[in-house]
Amino acid sequence: MSVSFRQFGGRIPLAMVAIRPAKLFDIPDVVRIERESFREEYPRGVFLVFLENNPDTFLVAEYNGKVIGYVMGYLRPDLEGHIMSIAVDPAYRGNGIGSALLTEVIERLISKGARYIGLEVRVSNEKAIRLYERLGFRKIKRIIGYYADGEDAYYMLMPAEEWGGRN
Repeated sequence: MSVSFRQFGGRIPLAMVAIRPAKLFDIPDVVRIERESFREEYPRGVFLVFLENNPDTFLVAEYNGKVIGYVMGYLRPDLEGHIMSIAVDPAYRGNGIGSALLTEVIERLISKGARYIGLEVRVSNEKAIRLYERLGFRKIKRIIGYYADGEDAYYMLMPAEEWGGRN
């Protein structure tokens, strides 16, 4: 049975969204979402290499057979679980999908031994910053000129012992 996105007035029940490891056939959708979400985007090859090296922490959100979001996380040698990229298809934002993706990847990174979780975010991306802060991340430092267009980033961090778990 196919369920229409419009059936829910542009809102979808999170219970109808599957979060699963990305597969090779998901890469075109991931690249599309990346291009629709960011001023700077990774080349397709980055996603392929990331998928090969981090198959259990490169996750997608799927709704009605369509990939509508992704998150890429990995465990660094210093035991930082790092969120490299996260994005949700603009048509599906505001449904809790970003939070669900982050929650799942954080759980997986901590289970692999991450002592803390870090990420960078544009200082102008207030919506993402609020989401990260709700999940327990704190701004640690401002990185001047981090992005190619010269915008600064915040480096945000959350110690694993402060992770509240699934809500």
